[in-house]
Amino acid sequence: MVRRLSSLQTFFCKFILPPLWIGAFGLMAARQINAANLKVWPLVLLAWIVGTGWVYWSCVRLKKVTIDERYLYVSNYLQEIAIPFSLVGDVTENKWLNQHPVTIHFKLRTEFGEQIVFMPPVRFVPYVSSHPVVAELKQLANIL
Repeated sequence: MVRRLSSLQTFFCKFILPPLWIGAFGLMAARQINAANLKVWPLVLLAWIVGTGWVYWSCVRLKKVTIDERYLYVSNYLQEIAIPFSLVGDVTENKWLNQHPVTIHFKLRTEFGEQIVFMPPVRFVPYVSSHPVVAELKQLANIL
């Protein structure tokens, strides 16, 4: 039985949020430039560039992750690959970001690279302890 590990918000964060952010902030930056507000527009433009980089780094690279008894299934919504748990080298997380991204490091390069990042389901007690999905993946890959 296949079970989803990544958050249902992954699609929104990967495909909806980036164009909204880039478009809205880009429009605001363009309006400042057109208004010739020389004191504000460089800051707005810088915020837009930094924000766009952050949104790309934290959202666009997210993958959808599901598992069954033998495989980890990774999808970018266009392609899905099955990776045996034996190819998982490590599982790490960033507790300090609100989406709590989990990174799966592979022993060999896959179609999606040597590592993938996914957003686990949101917990009501972030930052306090490791997300349970990290321990589960480590156990399935025999990394504990």
